This record gives sequence, C-alpha cells and structure tokens, in this order.
Amino acid sequence: MRWLFNLSFRHKIPLWTSFLIGVSIFVVGAALMTRAYDDMKHAVVISADNLAHTLANTVAPTLLHDDVWRAFEIVRSPIRTESARTPVQVDAVVVLARDNRVFVSSHPEALPMLSEAATLGADWLLLRAQLNAPAGTRWPLVLEPDDSSYLYLALPITDKDAQLGHLVLRYAKSVFHPWFVDTIWQGLGIGLLVLAVLIPINWYWGSRMATPLVDLAQRMGLMLRTVPDPLPPDLYPYDDELGQLFQAYDRMVLALRDKAALENEMVKSERLAAIGQLTAGIAHEINNPLAGLITVVDTLKLRGDLDPRVVRNLELIDRGLMQIRDTVAALLVQTRVQARHLNQHDLDDIHTLIQPQVGKRRIRLGWSAAMPAELPAPASLVRQILINLLLNAVQAAAEGGHVSLWLGRKEGSESCLSIVVRNDGAHLSEDQLVHLFEPFASTRAGGHGLGLWVTYQIVTQLEGRIAARNDDGEVEFTVNLPLGETSCNTASA
Repeated sequence: MRWLFNLSFRHKIPLWTSFLIGVSIFVVGAALMTRAYDDMKHAVVISADNLAHTLANTVAPTLLHDDVWRAFEIVRSPIRTESARTPVQVDAVVVLARDNRVFVSSHPEALPMLSEAATLGADWLLLRAQLNAPAGTRWPLVLEPDDSSYLYLALPITDKDAQLGHLVLRYAKSVFHPWFVDTIWQGLGIGLLVLAVLIPINWYWGSRMATPLVDLAQRMGLMLRTVPDPLPPDLYPYDDELGQLFQAYDRMVLALRDKAALENEMVKSERLAAIGQLTAGIAHEINNPLAGLITVVDTLKLRGDLDPRVVRNLELIDRGLMQIRDTVAALLVQTRVQARHLNQHDLDDIHTLIQPQVGKRRIRLGWSAAMPAELPAPASLVRQILINLLLNAVQAAAEGGHVSLWLGRKEGSESCLSIVVRNDGAHLSEDQLVHLFEPFASTRAGGHGLGLWVTYQIVTQLEGRIAARNDDGEVEFTVNLPLGETSCNTASA
C-alpha cells in the first residue's frame, strides 16, 4: 500500500479525489435506493390499507351470515382486476375468523378453508401472534418477517364495535423488483453521468494544483548543484497557500542568485587584485629594458646610411615597441594612455605579423578594412586588440578553416569604430560565453586565457564595448570603440 502513497501528486491528487467522488456517489446512491425502497413500500402499504378497508367493510356481512361463496367472490375480485390498474398486485387475500381459522381465501388450494393460521407456515404463525396482541395495537398491522418473500397487512373486521375476524393481504416482494431495478438503473445512469462530468474536472484541477508542486520539487532538488530558475508567473497565479509557497520559493531563488553573483564578484575582485599586483610588477620589469630598446631604435634611425629595407624593419620594430609600451600602460587601470592615431601602416603591420600563424594552419583570411588616412583612435591599443582577436580566431578555427576581419566606422555612427572578427571554429557554450573575458578562462587546451582578458581590459579602458556570440555556424567577436571624446553608446543612440 506504501507505493500508492509514494505516487507523484500529479497522480495522487486526482486518484484520491476520484476515489472519494466514487465513494460519495455510491453512498448517496445507496441511501437514495434505500429511501426509494422505503417510499415504494410505504406507497404499497397506503394502497393496501385502502384496499383492506374496502374489503373489510364489504366482507363483514358475509361473516355475519356465514356466506362463504359471497365472501370468496369478494376476496377474488382484487386478484382479477387490480393487475390492470397497479404495478404492485396483491398476491393473496385471506379472511380469518375470530378463532384464527381461515374463513375464506383467494387461493383455497394453497390456503384452504378452516385451516388453523399457525399451520400455514412460519409467517402465519408470527402473524397470529401479532393478531392476538393485547389491545392498543395500531392498525393496519404491517408485518415483514425476516427471510420471508412476502409482506403482510392485516386489518380487523368489525360490525358495531364487535370484532368478527381479520382481513389479511399478502404481497410478494418479488413484484417490487422490476420497479426497484428501474429505479436502480436510473440512479446508476445519473451517477455515471455525474462521474463523467466530475472526474475530468477533478483530473484537470488536480493536475492544475499538482503540476506546480512537482515542478517546485524538481527545482528544489537542483539546489545542491546550481541555483534553479524561478517558477513561471502564470504557472499558478493565485494567492492561496500554494501561491504563497511558490512566491516564497521565487524570493528564495532571487536571493540565492544575488548571493551567487556577489560571491562571483568577490572571487573576481580577489583574482583581479592579484593580477593587478602581478601586472604592476611585470610592467616595471618590462618598461626598464623596453626603454633601452626604444632608445637603440631611435639612435639607429638617426643614421643616414641605412638600407631602405632596414629602415622599414626599424619602423616596424619601433611601432611594435610602442605597442608593447602602451599595452603595458593600459593594463595599469589608473593610467590614461595618450598615443598616436591609428593609420593604414598599423593595419599593414598586423597583417604582416599574423601571416606566420595563418600560413602554418593554412587559414583562409578575409580582410576588409575601410580605413581613411587616419582615425582618432589609440593606435597601439587598437593594434593589440586586433592582434589578440585575430590570433585567438586563428587558433580557434579548424585546420584550413576561415577567419575574417571587418574594420570601419560603425553603421549609423561616424564617431564609433567597429571591429568584427569571425572564425568557423567550434561554437562557444553558454558557460564559456559567461566567463569568456575572465582571466585564465581559456576555451582551448594549452591556452592561458589572458589574451581575451587583456583585450577586455583595453576595451574597458577605452570606454568601449566587446561582445561574443555564435552566429550562423561561426563565432563572432565585435568591438565598438569611441573615436575622439564622444561615447560610442551615445553616438549610436
């Protein structure tokens, strides 16, 4: 029986309610059937009482004059005529004399004349005892012996206060059955109709109440592993106890989410603080030899006898060293970088620098850069953003895959630089998208996870925005940077 109580509320509530509906209909139906039987018996008794009074008054003179034949005609009359007028026909009519012997009966072969009532069977023996009861007996006397197939009604026959005998009417209970069966079938039909209406309504409302509880139980079971989602507001939009329970659950989920977000921010803050200290130390160690390298390059550029190819290489090295200096400065969040503007030479340098990685992985590189002579954007930092995004795309793309770059002013905003880098590598999962720009959150084996974090720090430093998404079978990174002093968001609004 325990398995029944272990069922889901989705099944338990409708089953138990359906059971209670069925029991209620059965009990009410049984009570109505009992009442119908009692009403039917009462109707028979009233009809028999009327018949008995009529016969008693009619048969009294025959007892006085000992006119048996006339008495027989009188008691046989209801047997011959009543069946056409009433569904419950009297089975036998008997006139008992004062000595309880049969004076006349409607069925002389079964109830012979002058027979002692006690010899006619147990029913008649019990009836004789009732007829001989002390004065004060209420008439008519109705007798329904246990285990008997008959119902008896007796009435005294009197003439001027003198009792002449008794008139007994006998009814077979079997004649009640057709009437009672019809009543049962009618009650059964009504009961089934009520069940057909109530049970679907019961299953609907039971499911309506149980489904939110089942959903709540499933979500509560997830709390040890993750913070579950709130319940849909239209799942149970009522304010009863269940509604209050679901509202309390939603408040708890929101509190857990706030707690988890706060914990993540604390972890991120601690991690960034540690990285900030490390970055400051590294920046100091890099800047010292970097200053020497920049001085050496500047000194070499002052010589006038250099080969043109050497001059071009020195310019490439010089721009690269400036990029390192500005990138290190950008990682120190308290530093506001002032740098030269971005020009076509910077894009040419980037195209040259990534070629070894592109050729090694046989990547097809798409390059679209709508550049004027110069853009008012910090060249070194934009170079670092482009190199990081392009190298990340080359590493993420499949062998022999495709990487594309689009760079230009954002559509609808002349004061916003837009950079779009796409690759045909594996899609990023939801979890990867959430933690993509955190330090050490690499998306590939062997990666250190700092490239995108450095890119994010630079974009944030420049008051721009960076986003990643899966789009049409490719992974897309989009960077929007303000040109000049106008905010990129404001300009595009």
